[in-house]
Formats: sequence, structure tokens, C-alpha cells
Amino acid sequence: MNEFINALFDPQIPFFRYAFFSGIAASVAFGIVGTYVVTRRITYIAGAISHCVLGGIGAALYLKATMKWEWLDPIYGAVAAALAAALIIGFVSLKAKQREDTVIGALWSVGMALGIIFIAKTPGYVDAMSYLFGNILLVSRHDLAMVLILDVLVLTLAIFFYNKFQAVCFDEKFARLRGINVEFYYLLLLCLTALTVVLLVTVVGIVMVIALLTLPAAVAGQFSSRLWKMMLLSIVLSMFFTSAGIAVSYESNLPSGPTIILIAGVSYLFSVCYKKIACSKKWRNSNHGS
Repeated sequence: MNEFINALFDPQIPFFRYAFFSGIAASVAFGIVGTYVVTRRITYIAGAISHCVLGGIGAALYLKATMKWEWLDPIYGAVAAALAAALIIGFVSLKAKQREDTVIGALWSVGMALGIIFIAKTPGYVDAMSYLFGNILLVSRHDLAMVLILDVLVLTLAIFFYNKFQAVCFDEKFARLRGINVEFYYLLLLCLTALTVVLLVTVVGIVMVIALLTLPAAVAGQFSSRLWKMMLLSIVLSMFFTSAGIAVSYESNLPSGPTIILIAGVSYLFSVCYKKIACSKKWRNSNHGS
């Protein structure tokens, strides 16, 4: 652990500090949006959005190389693809008669296929693995600034529309009776999820994006009865998972993304087991008392 702390404050390796503080800052968005994703049960939609991101990244890389658009950062393509996927899925689930799971599966596979094709046709060498599995150690100062901007956006929307999002997540019929525009807030929630997914891709990659978006919230849900408490606990847990994952990966010379997910996954399994044991003890005590 001493080596990790020394590396964190070593002026010769600023990228390590960017990685650590990006993980801490990203946890705010992960905790809030992840709570909505888990309570609304749209994890599969977030998965489809994350895989469509590869199509946007591939298209941006291809255009940047062939059209000489130096300003076209891959993250711009990722944002465009994620928002487009979120809106398509949202409109299909709200308006269209087609099976929602079929459309989601089609977008999931087409997004990945387009991304791989664009990357394959991009001149020069492009490391697709870095986008699929991520590398938080490659996060730059610019990426950290974007994370902080997203945090401000997520916090602002979560505070101003807390009751609206809560109603949409838990009881759509009740929300409609109260005059809430369910369609608008559902689409807004999906777009917010899309932006958070783009951010998360830079941390752990596309393949593991759903784990870090949902596991902290899933663990928090085991011990929280109120939505805002679940959000706060999810943020704290996400901070712990990312910082502990970076520390363990540094000390053990392991890839950071999978290490973060492994710690989160083990914590989730432990929380489920603990909750079941606690419930069974409570049930036995109540029966014994009666």
C-alpha cells in the first residue's frame, strides 16, 4: 500500500493521479444513474447503449484518419452513438409495437459490428482492445474535466427532477395520474444513462460497463429502503471499488478494469449472502419468539 500512495503523489507519473481521481469523480455519476438503472430495471437497455458506443468510436476514428478531421475525438462519436441508441430504444419501447427485446438485440449487434468494421478500415493501427476492455490509466486531464462536467449535469438533473424520476422508476401509472410527462422523463433518463455509459467506457471498457454501472447500486439496494440513501451508498461503494481496484492492480501488476469489476462482483455476492443469512436469522428468531 505504501508503494501505491507514493505513486499517487509522484510528480513523475501524473497519469496515475488522473486515473485515481477520475475513478473517484466518476463514482458520483455511476452511483446516481446506476441507482435509476437498477430500480427502473433497464440494465439490458444500458447494455445495448454501451455496445452501440463502439460504432460511434469506430466511425470517429475512421473519419479522423481518412478525412483528416483532427478535432474529431473518439468520445464525440461515442456520445453521438450512445444518445442515438438511447432515443431509438426509448421511442420503440414507448410507441412502437415491435418487440422491445428484438430491437435492443439488433442495435446491440449492429453497433458492435459497425464499430469493428470501421476500426478495421481505419488506416494505421488501432487498438480495439482498449475500447472493449478499457484502461483507466489512459485517462487524461481532459477526460477528468469531462467527468467533472458530467457530475455537475447528473447532480443538477437528479436534484431538480428527483421526484419525477422516482415516480417514473417505481410507478408509471401513478406518475401519469399525477400529470407527469412519463415519456419525456423516461427519455431524459435514458439520455443521462447514455452519457454515463460513455464516461464508463473510458474507465473499464465496453465489455464490463454494465457491471460497474449496476453492481454498486445493486449492493446499496440490499441495505437501503429510500432512493436517496441508495444513491449515496452507491456513490461511496463505487468510490471504494474503483480506488481499491486501482490500488490492488498497481500492487499486483494486474489490469485495472477487470480488478475493479472483480472487487465489485465479490462484494455484491457477499452482500447477497449476508442479506439472506440475516433474513433467515430474523425469521427463525421471530418463529422462536412466537
